[in-house]
Amino acid sequence: MQLKNLADEVVLLLPDDLLWADEHAWSPAVAATSYLITGALLIQSAVRQAGRPITLIGAPDMAWVTRASVEQLRAWAAIPLTANGGRFLLALADGRAFTVAFRHGETPVECEPVLGIPARSDSDFYRLTLRFLEI
Repeated sequence: MQLKNLADEVVLLLPDDLLWADEHAWSPAVAATSYLITGALLIQSAVRQAGRPITLIGAPDMAWVTRASVEQLRAWAAIPLTANGGRFLLALADGRAFTVAFRHGETPVECEPVLGIPARSDSDFYRLTLRFLEI
């Protein structure tokens, strides 16, 4: 699995065993219902054009990343979504690829040291959760 910054083409390798936790918890169909003054039901339905959440979670005993990777992810997550920045290509191990942005309305990068003590070295390992939005 890899994440590529589309602004500068820098690629960060991610563990292939990150789990896409909300893969099947989203529907592209959206609908709004209301009643007209006559009492008739009005249903307006359409297909969402973007906005699918992609939450990648590492299990406690797998999908660890180094502190250096966490720092790179945190730096990328601090980039606002603009016409020229904040866009990434997420390529999954199964060959699927998505253009994504970090979900700034939530904690986009969540991590904790594997050993349970403060990590100091760039090679120390972290458990990772990433929150993206398909754009």
